[in-house]
Amino acid sequence: MNRIATLICLAIFVSVPLWLQDPYLLNALITTGIFIIGAMSLNLLLGFTGQLSLGHIAFFGIGAYVSSLTSLGFDVPLIGDFHVVHVPWPPVAGFALAIVISSFCGYLVGRLSFSVRGAYFVIVTISFAEVVRLVALNWVELTQGPLALTNIPSITIGLPGLGYLVLKTKLHNYYLVLAVAAVSYLLIARLVHSHYGRAMRGLMENETLAVAVGIDVTRTLTLAAVISAGIAGAAGSLYAHYIRIIDPDVFAFISTVTMVIMVVSGGKGSLAGPVIGGVIFGLLPVFLRPIMPPEAQWITYGGVLIVILFVLPRGIVPTLAPLLGLSRKQGNTSRKPVAVVEEGA
Repeated sequence: MNRIATLICLAIFVSVPLWLQDPYLLNALITTGIFIIGAMSLNLLLGFTGQLSLGHIAFFGIGAYVSSLTSLGFDVPLIGDFHVVHVPWPPVAGFALAIVISSFCGYLVGRLSFSVRGAYFVIVTISFAEVVRLVALNWVELTQGPLALTNIPSITIGLPGLGYLVLKTKLHNYYLVLAVAAVSYLLIARLVHSHYGRAMRGLMENETLAVAVGIDVTRTLTLAAVISAGIAGAAGSLYAHYIRIIDPDVFAFISTVTMVIMVVSGGKGSLAGPVIGGVIFGLLPVFLRPIMPPEAQWITYGGVLIVILFVLPRGIVPTLAPLLGLSRKQGNTSRKPVAVVEEGA
């Protein structure tokens, strides 16, 4: 998608609260926006490196718990009378720490799992997500287990000379999510159009050739995993401070499936794909809920997905963008041959 179309889409999103007065729909847009951020982070792995992670919700949940615990504080007994005590920090610090810890977990998972490929990599990511979920469920002294962490404070931003702004209302959170989504989009765009982005696509299209010309497979894929996990952690932090209650259900597998649907339907390997797919499949249940029973909603949801994938097998954006004149000649991420440049060149 070219810059003009991107700016038009951004302007539309910025203007939404000006004409949308329904708080229910605004809430749906906020939660959809949070999952679109998660889908963009997943697309960095699935769309630009070809690695399917079905445990991506683990980084989302880690970000949510890290940010919540940082903001709430905790007193955890470890050995005997020895306790680890943490006093509450500002929620902004929790947001930053969520990104750092999630990125570090992404680094560990990347270093350990990128030695395998295909189904083995998928199993590793699913196993990691399940381990993290079990820790959140059973470490009751820290996470409250199934009782959930409650009263999570809203994010507060300091304004020089004006005091502090507590982002508590739906309007505040909408623009916060939009800002984080825009920054994430720009970060991913800069990465995929850089030398490392070309290396990622080269590994996805012909790993043997990429290795032959000097691409470091582990380092390249690990970099993608670190950035992807960090963005997912940021989304999890936003979710925790907006919902203000977190339990182990945040690691539900259906959330990862939702992100995969957003990426694949919108067009994996395209920057705008997760955004378009996220808007469609994030808001579709909202519009179906008043007019259909739950069973019919799921049937319609699946039917729409099947139709999109049957009619537009490459996804919405990669198929329609060239027809609308929105594709870029430089940095195109479609399945065309990619020149792989030797690292350090």
